[in-house]
Amino acid sequence: MPGVAMVEARLTGFDPGAIARSGQCFRMEPAGDAAFDVVALGRRLRLEDAGGGVFRFGCEQDVFEAVWRPYFDLDTDYARFGAQIPSEDLFLQSAFHYGRGLRILRQEPWETLVTFVISQNNNIARIRGSVSRLCERFGERCTDALGAFFSFPAAQALATAGEDGLRACGLGYRAPYVAALATAVADGALDPAALAELPDAALREALLRLTGIGPKVAQCVMLFGYHRMDAFPVDVWVHRALKKRYPQGFPSQRYAGFAGVMQQYIFFYERALAGKGSAQGGKVGNDGSFCGNS
Repeated sequence: MPGVAMVEARLTGFDPGAIARSGQCFRMEPAGDAAFDVVALGRRLRLEDAGGGVFRFGCEQDVFEAVWRPYFDLDTDYARFGAQIPSEDLFLQSAFHYGRGLRILRQEPWETLVTFVISQNNNIARIRGSVSRLCERFGERCTDALGAFFSFPAAQALATAGEDGLRACGLGYRAPYVAALATAVADGALDPAALAELPDAALREALLRLTGIGPKVAQCVMLFGYHRMDAFPVDVWVHRALKKRYPQGFPSQRYAGFAGVMQQYIFFYERALAGKGSAQGGKVGNDGSFCGNS
């Protein structure tokens, strides 16, 4: 890309396409063949898959190291999580194989709070649309080498927008919840960054006390906004998989410390089995196992 600094990195276990479709972030969009634009942390990144495990990040080296390497959790060896799956668990083995390029992003807590409140009883396409409209109407207009983009709105901007302004972005019944959160942050009653200091149990309880946040959203925010890798959100897809594959209960203790990673593989794979994704290059068996290209 002329005029854009590029950092080239050889990475294993990293699939931007899988991450973009994984339901954990809503501002990672295709930008042509094998490329994505990621807007996060007040920045935009052009990310290109050059093939052969080589990826190009559209930023300076110091920004890559300080911002995008931690954002994509590139220093964590996700293969070691898969190594903990017993061979007899064909479903989870297959889910890991299918989603082996997934990583748990280190997202900004305020944005994650808002987007996962919006996610309630919603689908990924509608969530993306609502978030895009929020950013265009209430975010800050920024410019980089690729042109203009919009940052995620500050709490004060969403509080000022009010319920009517939020409903106009497609939030529906979720508008009062987002308005209440924005007002709490703008008034100083809530500091999402400070919640990061809490241990897991206390963080969960603090989130559950917030307007519009129930158990599933709390777990999503813990996992995707605070990188609490033991958080295990159960939505309709995960519930379906657990009911069918683990009638005696999912063995969470086996995966203590990284159960949320397993949740993400289960979510991603179950959607693929239902036709919401595609298990390209392989076949899915009746037992839910996947045989594909390595």
